[in-house]
Amino acid sequence: MATSKEVVVAGSNAVASIDPDQTLKASKALLAHIKKASLQKVEETGKRNLLQDEGEEASEIPVWLTLTTKRHIVDKARLQPGKIPLPHPLSADESSTICLITADPQRAYKNIVASDDFPAALGKRVTRVIDVTHLKAKFGQYEAQRKLFAEHDFFLGDDRIINRLPKILGKTFYKTTAKRPIPVVLTPKASKADAKKKKQPKPEGEVNAKKPADMAKEIEKAINSALVSLSPTTNTAIKIGWAQWTPEQIADNVDAVVTALVDKWVPQKWRNVKAIYIKGPETAALPIWLTDELWLEEKDVIADLDEKATEKANVGKKRKSLDAAEDAASPAPKKSKKQKEVPEANDEKLDKQIADRKSRLRKQKAAAKKAMDE
Repeated sequence: MATSKEVVVAGSNAVASIDPDQTLKASKALLAHIKKASLQKVEETGKRNLLQDEGEEASEIPVWLTLTTKRHIVDKARLQPGKIPLPHPLSADESSTICLITADPQRAYKNIVASDDFPAALGKRVTRVIDVTHLKAKFGQYEAQRKLFAEHDFFLGDDRIINRLPKILGKTFYKTTAKRPIPVVLTPKASKADAKKKKQPKPEGEVNAKKPADMAKEIEKAINSALVSLSPTTNTAIKIGWAQWTPEQIADNVDAVVTALVDKWVPQKWRNVKAIYIKGPETAALPIWLTDELWLEEKDVIADLDEKATEKANVGKKRKSLDAAEDAASPAPKKSKKQKEVPEANDEKLDKQIADRKSRLRKQKAAAKKAMDE
């Protein structure tokens, strides 16, 4: 397992990482709780899956990693679907089937998968190759989409057309992340010579695609990766393992996902990370990393309004009438229209609030760590 790195200093760009010991403790506690809850559920209901061996009641329960940022992730480039290679793949079943969704034309990619240079074992698993035009024509109806969803274990989408798939496949595929298409890069890296060739018309049926061996590596990499599909929020969840795994396997995947996610998808990297947790579908989230700062800059904190202004903003009609009577009894001096009341800045009060919040956060962090140790 990777060793811990230096903890990020608030307001700096220092490198940070999660603590492997803390991750391993949280993984052990989470897996033990999931197995215990699963056994209790079987005892209470009296129902048990006869296809499972003893002690495998939690085999189909996923483990999720959730990362919370201080600011919303709104950059369109970062919201593109992506993948993170895992030390321990989520699916080790070599008989699982793959549906490859490509750019037009599909015949060229079918020929690549069927060629002798493409690994035979992987070629047998790629049971369908379809381009986006045929996908839209054949699987536009809901029933056809459900049938396609049930026929394959993995769906891989060409990164050139991956953003068009949500509109074509709809909620059948995108309501959950179970079989959401994973992006794959099927085109080779462009060079200066390739840039010149682009100006020339290509022969009919020829496509700009990787060699069969390189395409096979890209497909294997995708099915052994975790899908990253962000939304413009502060919270991100990624499936990183299963409840029947060992704590060491969970901890290794957590370290790989967190490192890649913060480095590539989180703006301002560790400075923008608020907290990292691991959890099951029905469990509480166990913290493995918490920041000492709740915001990136002090301007993100809105100072409290003046007490009198707040009081007047919350009063009802009856209170307003009483205030009007008091004002009538003691009339205030008239002010010109050009004069406006400017609230006085209270930097000392704001600094004190910031210090109090930091102190409270440190106490909560220490209490959480103490509870995990116990």
